[in-house]
Formats: sequence, structure tokens, C-alpha cells
Amino acid sequence: MVGDVRAEVVVVGGGPVGLLLACELAGYGVRTVVVEERQGVSKRPKATTMHARAVQCLVRRGYLGGFAGVGAPAGSGPVSGGFHFAGMPGLVISVPAGEPVPVMKCPQEELERHFEERARAAGVVVLRGHRVSGVRQGLDGARVTAVGPRGQVECVSPYVVGADGARSVVRELAGFDSWTYPATVSAMAGDVRLEEAGALEAGWHRTARGWLVVKDVTAGGGVRLRTLNCEGASGVRDVPLTLQELRREVSWIAGREIGMGAPQWLSRFSDFSRLVGSYRKERILLAGDAAHVHFPIGGQGLSTGVLDALNLGWKLAFTVRGVAGAGLLDTYDQERRPAAQRVIDHTRAQLALMRPDAELDPLRAVFGELLANGPEGGVLASMVSGQDTVLPARGADSSPLEGSFLRNVALTTEEGRTDVIGLLSEGRPLLLLFGDETGACAGGYEEQARAWAGVLRVVRAEPVAGVVCEAMLVRPDGYVGWAAGGGELGSALGALFGEGGVVHGRSVGAVR
Repeated sequence: MVGDVRAEVVVVGGGPVGLLLACELAGYGVRTVVVEERQGVSKRPKATTMHARAVQCLVRRGYLGGFAGVGAPAGSGPVSGGFHFAGMPGLVISVPAGEPVPVMKCPQEELERHFEERARAAGVVVLRGHRVSGVRQGLDGARVTAVGPRGQVECVSPYVVGADGARSVVRELAGFDSWTYPATVSAMAGDVRLEEAGALEAGWHRTARGWLVVKDVTAGGGVRLRTLNCEGASGVRDVPLTLQELRREVSWIAGREIGMGAPQWLSRFSDFSRLVGSYRKERILLAGDAAHVHFPIGGQGLSTGVLDALNLGWKLAFTVRGVAGAGLLDTYDQERRPAAQRVIDHTRAQLALMRPDAELDPLRAVFGELLANGPEGGVLASMVSGQDTVLPARGADSSPLEGSFLRNVALTTEEGRTDVIGLLSEGRPLLLLFGDETGACAGGYEEQARAWAGVLRVVRAEPVAGVVCEAMLVRPDGYVGWAAGGGELGSALGALFGEGGVVHGRSVGAVR
């Protein structure tokens, strides 16, 4: 046995969600250890898509500098990007002026490397090649047992987060309850080389037997294939897929022989879905695929996990550092589990439209018209991109702005010109006061917030067109936590950051 490794948070799982969460925690000064079974970053093609709200939140936290296409200065025009809904082109995702790209394409491998570099630079200990064999918790903390190259390691900390994927060991060992939706279809994927170049054109192809999705990845016949067979679930979910099986399935769906070889990777999946009954079980929490799994149509899985990490990161950090309200950590489940349920419901609805039955043709035609010509396309785009998410308000007297996402607007402050993205990059919550000391917002907000000076950043800015509010509290993830006219500011600050401000005298400084 190697011995104990002590930390303030142990994150199990070194994928993009776990590493991003570790970055967030370390940025707030929380000693963090990541335990990951793999020896290195997987090069297998996985998620490649992040949608608007995930990109917006990451940019606000300063994570996507250097990634092409994510910058959009405040004041620039709206940006739009095309997207497929249930195999039908025409769904356009738009973002407001000043926001980054609506759809960011980036291989998961690159994101993992990016987040791991940031995490290690911030002081995170990443234990690769360690397989978790035990998880248990007591009144004052939790313990993770893992076996690595040098033997057994015991990781001891007040909190453990399972971000270890769909087959989460943490979820199983900690005894989380789940709601499940059994598989009804079977699907396959892989990178192969076609024996006859051009035998399958790139794009989405529906036949009477299912779907083929084809993407050119290399010159000379190299393609990425995905199949969907709606005749029922596969009975061999855990058996490795072979090239012969993929070739037989593709040929059957296409209705003609399709030759292929040189497989780079092969995988099978289904529409099995899961959602845990709670994201928190005392001192153990779940994030990403460990908490929710759904059919991968629409590429919403990575974004959903990223938003989990960004929602949990500051709440768990503030809890560990003693500057959190009593119920702050519970709001993670209250805010993120409904969002995951919505994604599960949405992907199941998309799959219903993808079933090849001829009886569904009229319904598909109606949806195609709505996406192309009606406002419903905007509703669906907002749903897929996460931009329709409004968090639950604290009470009936809350401002209508509470729970909404504050768009990036240009601001003129005492320190000069900036914008919302720039102000949130430190990771501190903001109290924005619109107007000077003699104006409408001189009603004591700054004085009410004085007790939370070690946590809160107070910024006075000139009034902004379209922002009809004299004061606004913005959480580190960009959502409005309180707005003038929605109860007492002190009550909101207490709920978020503890009554009386800094509980143990540990202020929250700049993250970067």
C-alpha cells in the first residue's frame, strides 16, 4: 500500500467533465486530486460538439482562449450556426451580439488535454492509471480506495465527485438510485476505409431499415460511419464490435453490399438512458455521464456535462472554503437534474422522429417545415443549445430576472470599458450597480453587501440599454442570482454565501 493522499476534494474520472471541475476547484484554492483509470488521454473519437450555453459559460470562466472561433467582442452582430435535428437539416442556432460561436466543434481529446494542462498548472494532482475499488463516507468526509502502478492508494477528503462516465464506479459503490429507460434500438460506429471510394456519400441517409450517417475523415475512402437499427435493442451490448458485424449492418441498412476494411476503432451503443434520483448523496456528488446518460443524437452530452461542472465547481469550492449558504450545494441537484431530464426527453423525442416507419413521413414533413419556416425552429434551437435554461428562483417575490442568463453586454465602469465576460473571468460573483452614487441605485445596495466584501466584487457601471434594472447579483457561472425589486439583497447574499458573509474568515480571491 502506497499510503494516504489527502485533499479537500477527490474527483474520480479524468475526462473533460472531471478535469474541468478540478480546474474550477483549484482556481478557488481548493486542494484537488483527480483519480483516473486510463494511463493517458484517449485518442478514440468521442464527443466533438459543444453548444452555445456551454461555450458561453466556458468563455466567461476564461477556458477557451486559443480555440479558434470562440471570440466575439461585445457589440458585434448576432452569430448563427447550422445544425441537424433528427437527421433533418435546417435547425439554426443563433446567439446574441457579443457572444461566442453557437456551435463549437472540437475533438474531446483536445479538450481533455487543455483542461488537464490547466488543472496541473493550478496544482491539481492527477493520478493516472489508478482504478477505483472502494468508495465510502462518514460524518466528516469520504475515502476513495484505488489501485495503481505502485499499489493501493487511499484518497481522503471532505467531498468526492464521481465524474467517471456512464459506467460510474462511484455511482454504483455509493448506492445512488436511478431512473432508467431501457434500450429500444441498436447502433454502431467506427472509422473504416471503404473498398470502393465513394460507395457511400457523406451525409444522413434514411432507408426502410434504418439510418446511415457518413462523414469523410481521410482522402481515399476513409469514413466515419454510424448506423441506427430500429428493429430492437442488441443483446450483445458488452461484446466488442467486429468489422464483419459493422459491414453486415451497413450493407443491410443500405440494401446493397458495402465493402470496408482497415478499422481504426469500432463501437456499439443504444438509446438506453439513465438519470440518478439525486446528484448528491451527503458528501458524494455526481457529474456528467455518471449522473445522466442519453441517446447521443444532437451532440448534447458533452455540453450537459460541462454545464454540470461549471455549476458545481464554484458551489463546492465555496462550501469547502466556508463561504457558502447552508443550502447552496443542494441547489446543484435542483438546477442540473431537471436540465438533464429535459435533454433525455428531447433526445427520446428526436429518436421517435428518426424511426424509419413510413407512417411517420407526414410528421417528419411537418417538423421539416417548422424548422425551416416557423418560430418553432428557434424554440428547438434554444432547447438543443441550452439557451432556454432558466434556473428556479428562490421565492415567489423574486425578480423575473432571477435565474436568467446575463448576456454579454459592453459596460463602462470606473475602471474603463469592459464587458460581462471580462468581469466574470476572475470567478467571483458580481454585484452590478447601474448608475452613479447620486442616481437611482444609491439605495444602499453597496452598504448591504459590505459584509460579503471578501466574496463579492462590486462594480458600478453606466446604465445599459436593454438592461432595465438598477442592481443585479451575477453568479460566477453567469446566471442572475438576484435583481433589484426581488426581495432583500442581504437575504439573497446570505442564501448564496452564508449569513454574515465570510463564515470562517477565508475570502475568495481571483481565480486566475
